[in-house]
Amino acid sequence: MSTTDQRSRVRAGNAPAPPSGVTVRLRDLSMGVRFALAGGREGWTRTLLTAVGVGLGVALLLAATSVPNLLQNRAERGDARQVPESTKTVSRGDDTLLAAEAETVYRGDTVHGTLLRPDGSRPPVPPGMTEVPGPGEMVVSPALRELLSSPEGRLLRDRLDYRITGTIGDAGLVGPAELTYYAGSDTLTGGAAHRIASFGTHSEPEPLNPLLSVLIVVACVVLLMPVAIFIATAVRFGGERRDRRLAALRLIGADAATTRRTAAGEALFGAVCGLLAGAVMFLAGRQFIGSFTVWEVNAFPADMTPVPALAALIVVAVPLAAVVVTLFALRGVTIEPLGVVRHTVAPRRRMWWRLPMPLAGIGILLLARALKKDGVAAPAFVIASGTVLVLLGLALLLPWAVEAVVARFSGGPVPWQLAVRRLQLSGGGAARAVSGITVAVAGAIALQMLLGAIQADFMKVTGQDGRRAQLDLSLPTADVGTTRQMVKEFRGTEGVRGIIAGIEADAARPGPLRKGEDFIPRTRFTVGDCPSLREMAHLGSCRDGDVFIVHDSTGMVPDDYIGETARPGKQVIFNLDATTDKPDGPPRLWTLPKSARPVDSRKDPAGRTTFGIFATPGAVDTGLLDSPVARAMVKTDPRVPDAAEYVRNTAARIDPLMKVSTLQNLQRDKNYASVRTGLLIGSAATMALIAASMLISMVEQLRERRRLLSVLVAFGTRRTTLGWSVLWQTALPVGLGLALAVAGGSALGVTLLGLVGKSAPDLSVLWPPVATGAALVLAVTLISLPPLWRMMRPDGLRTE
Repeated sequence: MSTTDQRSRVRAGNAPAPPSGVTVRLRDLSMGVRFALAGGREGWTRTLLTAVGVGLGVALLLAATSVPNLLQNRAERGDARQVPESTKTVSRGDDTLLAAEAETVYRGDTVHGTLLRPDGSRPPVPPGMTEVPGPGEMVVSPALRELLSSPEGRLLRDRLDYRITGTIGDAGLVGPAELTYYAGSDTLTGGAAHRIASFGTHSEPEPLNPLLSVLIVVACVVLLMPVAIFIATAVRFGGERRDRRLAALRLIGADAATTRRTAAGEALFGAVCGLLAGAVMFLAGRQFIGSFTVWEVNAFPADMTPVPALAALIVVAVPLAAVVVTLFALRGVTIEPLGVVRHTVAPRRRMWWRLPMPLAGIGILLLARALKKDGVAAPAFVIASGTVLVLLGLALLLPWAVEAVVARFSGGPVPWQLAVRRLQLSGGGAARAVSGITVAVAGAIALQMLLGAIQADFMKVTGQDGRRAQLDLSLPTADVGTTRQMVKEFRGTEGVRGIIAGIEADAARPGPLRKGEDFIPRTRFTVGDCPSLREMAHLGSCRDGDVFIVHDSTGMVPDDYIGETARPGKQVIFNLDATTDKPDGPPRLWTLPKSARPVDSRKDPAGRTTFGIFATPGAVDTGLLDSPVARAMVKTDPRVPDAAEYVRNTAARIDPLMKVSTLQNLQRDKNYASVRTGLLIGSAATMALIAASMLISMVEQLRERRRLLSVLVAFGTRRTTLGWSVLWQTALPVGLGLALAVAGGSALGVTLLGLVGKSAPDLSVLWPPVATGAALVLAVTLISLPPLWRMMRPDGLRTE
């Protein structure tokens, strides 16, 4: 067809219609992708920075979406190895065994242990093992094997005196760093152990306290908001160079909508590369998760598997956010063919649409307080949306605050003038770089205020006195000979300054039930030497052979109830089954001396109040006692570093099932402790991301200004002057951001305190997050100085 024919068709209206709609949008986006691919070293550097920045955020988001699976996998493996404690009796058979927990502590780390004794040739095998260890043998976890073979495990080797015959597989461990063992025993009896036909229990999770529900919702928002803000910042790297390229597009005939979509295509390509980079970082990083134990949490790499629905949401949301953020950033930029917009003063930022956002968030949280009924927290989405609006509003207020403050500065030293002028011309980029730290510090302040206010609700005062004794030991169903051996060996243990020991059993009034009685009155019978009994009652004078009737000083047990059994000159019976229709033997009776003196009880170091009959060893034949329990509280020498470990070694030598616990005045709720641990881990990860994001942002800003820095150096500007100017450019936005974080975080914290019914904020929690944020910025700035020196070389003036 000739050119004349083509022109005729055009005039006749037969020319093919130009593309429109979705096709045009896709074409423009693909053009932006081509620009990113074909932009040479500059284009690839910009794409690399964006990919690294977005990748860090995506990796942390993928880690966050793996937390539910991680917790579930750990719980399932923990349940699968538990020894069932059923109320139903399991008959002895060829496929049963006796199992007893023998947990211990070594230098602050818990060592989980289980003693096993097969009843036949086909006993159940714990998960992660192929067979049950024989007597004197032990199968251990890899971490425990490593500890026992190291010099640090010398004292623990003395305690676990078994021959290692195997290693527990992953299926039998909660985490790779867990210290666990299974040992075979030929002395285990049914009285101290459970007979089972299989391992594993199913435990229902405890319902969370409403206070913890609020804390978890707020924590998720506070920890993930900086990540979202950083991703939004990362897709805007290279903004000034991008605008110059778009001006060139306008010069060759592209309209404004085309240029914006092209810019979105560049950002889309960087975001997709960031997704891939984040997935690679996540997959590579999770291979090393087993090497770290953070606040007693340790997991296998396979546990770090994202929830599919949440991972799909990340895959869709990150590229979509890149496009939306880019179009939003260009909404107020008029890109002309000559790019003169870059040399004009940007319009002033307005506060009228920024301030209502945090105020609306506060209002929603106040509404959530009104929705709270009968101790049940408001819906999670209401609390989350209010918190998101407050923190997002702080991020939006920061650019306005930076612009409003620096506009009033003038004069001063040269570094100060360079920094202020730079912020006056483009303070938005500096504000975006520190918006993540602002949101993180504000959220940390609110979280710390909330944690500090509610922690008292999850702390129980035990009444234990760690000054009078440090360790509490108990050995159920101990015979008197074992008890005497226990006292003797503990007194000879290294690092022991004293021992408070006693034998406890039950004593009852002999004879049948009287009229109106539902059961025969009984009381506690305690045998111990005078120093030990003085720690449990106000005895006055005491010598061997004395007997005391101890009344409950708390008033919870009436004196006449104790007097029903503890009657001077009357008998008591120790084997209570002798009063039943099927006695196990003749009654074991003992007469309470008429010289027995009444005294008041006293709380022992373990916080227990013991009442009833106290007798010294010379007053009673301890062989009469039925099912006695040996109890001891040990005073250790603080000058012996491993005194507690020596005591635990002695306890294991006497009986591996002896319980040894540390006396402490406060006991923390397990759910609260796990939530607090999760917050600490999440905060550490978020702070690490913020540090990386600020470093990348700063390097990107310096890269864009490389030619300007080289020009200043060529004209004689000292490098120290430029270094101080860069420091001031960071310090001013950071100072304003931290001030905004203190104000906004405090307001959010006070509102959340009202939501959980607390009214007295702890203002001391304001400073640690602020100090951490300031130290983080200072460290990042110092790390960025070497790249700054390199960018100030004369070769930065070269151009193409």
